[in-house]
Amino acid sequence: MLIDEHQLLLILPDARAVAGVFLPALDAAMGDFGIDTPLRMAAFIAQVGHESAQLTRCVESLAYSAQRLAIVWPRCFRSADGSPTALAREVAYQPERIANLVYAGRNGNGDEASGDGWRFRGRGLLQVTGRSNYRSVGEGLAQPFVARPQLLAEPRWACRSAAWWWQRNGFNELADGARFEEITRRINGGVGGLDERVRFWRRAQEVLA
Repeated sequence: MLIDEHQLLLILPDARAVAGVFLPALDAAMGDFGIDTPLRMAAFIAQVGHESAQLTRCVESLAYSAQRLAIVWPRCFRSADGSPTALAREVAYQPERIANLVYAGRNGNGDEASGDGWRFRGRGLLQVTGRSNYRSVGEGLAQPFVARPQLLAEPRWACRSAAWWWQRNGFNELADGARFEEITRRINGGVGGLDERVRFWRRAQEVLA
């Protein structure tokens, strides 16, 4: 089952400028990784639509204000009274420094000085993050993502990395059972953005029915 450009834009209207570029890669990736029924496609498109700002963002920017840093990483950047810490104010709107701080020593990354946080920041439609995850996806798709991390931002690999990860983690089966919130928790670590994700999902179910 394929999705056409008209259907895609009914689900993700803000993707208009990039739909023609992403559609062939998206259809190929979904077909190759078993995302080939209306239920599976609706859940997948909804999740990648949210994570990639409707296919318009394949690289994590991290250009956060001090206030946003305190919300996203409270352990690092929020004071006891809820306000941003001095460090949050110091690094605000410095995405490379933020990435190297918050991703240091996580998911196979080195320390802050290694630059791994920035080098292996989120890329692809499901935001692959961290050296070990780049390596895992690279091995799964036989691509040198650790050596060439920018590949994951290209439409083909942005789509294929997301579809590979989706299948590998059993999300096709969760989609079959309409366990959408569980998929969200496993992608997000919580239910961040759930309202938008569900809105895309419901719309995709209607369009693909």
